[in-house]
Amino acid sequence: MKVEEGKFYFIKQEFFEKVKDELLLKNKGDENKRPCYYCFKDLKNSDILWFIPISSKVEKYSKIYNYKLQKYKIVDNIVFGYVEGEKRAFLIQNMFPTTEEYIIEAYIKQNRYVNVNKELKKEIERKANKILRLVEKGYKGLVFSDILKIKEKLKRN
Repeated sequence: MKVEEGKFYFIKQEFFEKVKDELLLKNKGDENKRPCYYCFKDLKNSDILWFIPISSKVEKYSKIYNYKLQKYKIVDNIVFGYVEGEKRAFLIQNMFPTTEEYIIEAYIKQNRYVNVNKELKKEIERKANKILRLVEKGYKGLVFSDILKIKEKLKRN
């Protein structure tokens, strides 16, 4: 399968069982294709793909976003945008790395890939890469899972 940035994919349950990170947003049941994840490639390692879950719970994440905005004056770990005409929350705070072998399939609707517009793609990837750089520098609390530990596990296999 050719994996492309800016498209959405579903992740195998096997991945979540392998990494054993309780803070990852997991599949809702075995391989039932929920949630779907926005994909972008790692800037340093072409074998690593990053996935950001999206949520339809826009009101819930808007409250969290507004709270963080008041407290910190900037919020880079939640982005809002439209997918298939519906507003969604992109949860950068829940992003994680994986490899192509753990992808079930692309999210295809009406015989075409589901994706986002160029401006939203640019915003998501800019903010996600910023968060990733900060985590790599040792900043805690920007993402829930230990994404560096997961990335190391993937590199060893």
